[in-house]
Amino acid sequence: MNKLFFRLLVLLMSLSLVGIILVQVYWFNTSFKNNNEQFKFHVTQVIGKVADKLQKQEAYSFYDKYNHIKDSTGKIPQKEDLLEFYYVQRNIKTNKTIVYSNSIISEDYDISSSLFNKKFNNDKFKNFNSKRVTEVYNNNAVDKSNLQQSLLPDVTIERSGNLDVLDKVQLEISYKDVAAAMPIQERVSKEILQKLIKKELEEYGVKTKFEFGIYSNGLATKIKSNEFTFDKEATYSIPVFTDNEGNEKYKLLVTFPHKKKFLLSELVSITILSIIFTLIILVAYTSALNQLIRQRQISEIKTDFINNMTHEFKTPIATINLALDAIKNPKIIDDKEKVFKYLQMIRDENKRMHAQVENVLRISKLEKKELDIEKESSDVVEVINDAIEHVNLILEDRGGKIATHFDATRTTVLINEVHFTNVIVNVLENAIKYSPDIPEIEVFTENVKDMILIKVTDRGLGMSKIAQKRVFEKFYREHTGNIHNVKGHGLGLAYVKRIVEDHNGQVYVESEKGKGSTFIIKIPLIN
Repeated sequence: MNKLFFRLLVLLMSLSLVGIILVQVYWFNTSFKNNNEQFKFHVTQVIGKVADKLQKQEAYSFYDKYNHIKDSTGKIPQKEDLLEFYYVQRNIKTNKTIVYSNSIISEDYDISSSLFNKKFNNDKFKNFNSKRVTEVYNNNAVDKSNLQQSLLPDVTIERSGNLDVLDKVQLEISYKDVAAAMPIQERVSKEILQKLIKKELEEYGVKTKFEFGIYSNGLATKIKSNEFTFDKEATYSIPVFTDNEGNEKYKLLVTFPHKKKFLLSELVSITILSIIFTLIILVAYTSALNQLIRQRQISEIKTDFINNMTHEFKTPIATINLALDAIKNPKIIDDKEKVFKYLQMIRDENKRMHAQVENVLRISKLEKKELDIEKESSDVVEVINDAIEHVNLILEDRGGKIATHFDATRTTVLINEVHFTNVIVNVLENAIKYSPDIPEIEVFTENVKDMILIKVTDRGLGMSKIAQKRVFEKFYREHTGNIHNVKGHGLGLAYVKRIVEDHNGQVYVESEKGKGSTFIIKIPLIN
């Protein structure tokens, strides 16, 4: 994949993911604001209804007391005409005259007894009645002068009744004046107010804790819930008990301590689903991106592996060809010593190629779990010594040496000797390979609880922190400028890790660039 196309693809995928997350955040904020506005609207409706009901309940209480006092006096009310209205209309064609009169009469009950525990000696409560008369005069001239005489109308229609509007207005003015002089705790109780608010909130579906209080000119009164505290963001207010002049002395305040929690609870289900789906997309994106990057790395590593394998096969093939050409030479074919020498070279190079192929096959079988590993009780020191014998020729060719420090007193383990010998050989070859000068290698054993530790230390090139994390990966090799300056194909240590883990052990490396490396293998002992 082209690098530019790969980067563009990653950029577009990242922008899409960020866009999805931003859209989710925007949707959540918008939904929360809408819920908040809806909550505000419902609460405003609720406290408005509560204020109206408080006013109506107070008015009803006043009317009830007033009617009770009026009915209990037993007095005949004194009637007084407040207003008399006349209207006269004459039809010239029919010679018919219509006279309409309307009289407003007040009935004074002279109530001056105690009302709401207050004395009103100068104020009187009245009822208002209306008498309406329509008279029709045929073929008679009617005016104001002869209306006062005994002229009888041809048709008379009379109507009478109470004037409820005037009664209500007069009583409303009276009770508001009376109530304004009373303390707030005599006008409403804390219990009644709480029930009213709770009932109205439940009707609107607002099921969350609330606190309330009535304030007088900005100061708290005794009518409030025990835990009421003013919170600008969660408190709503409305005037209550306005007087005849429209003054708003009292305000009802309702606050919701858990307002945000309540609003969020309405979004919680859809929000959780949104978060889950976003996380799935995020995980899928991360996984896909990781796979893309890993595939690029594997591609590079495989290219490196093929190059190294080609180089390592090229040399022995060339050596074999040269040896065969030399044997064909008539001067050499009769020289048995030289022929045996060249045949030995061919054998050695053939073994070398065979070893490379075996490593590849081992890893393949391990991954497919086809490698048969039968374990038996063995002395790990003997296995280590056997592995050292395998690398002695290579070590002698480089002029190096291996020092052993076998400090472990318990050395019996359950292993497959062939595979475990290959493990130690791979680690030792690695130490020789990455020692640019004369190899100086030390092998240690020690007991730690029920485990035996095998340490192989060299004074070679060492490796970076990144390389230490990836050194046991298949095909991985740390680059040292020229990728062929140290022969290998990145399979040996991957094989080591798989075999050690199949023996219920652990393998790890400690290294410092330029100072060498220590490979540590930890295997459980047989008790």
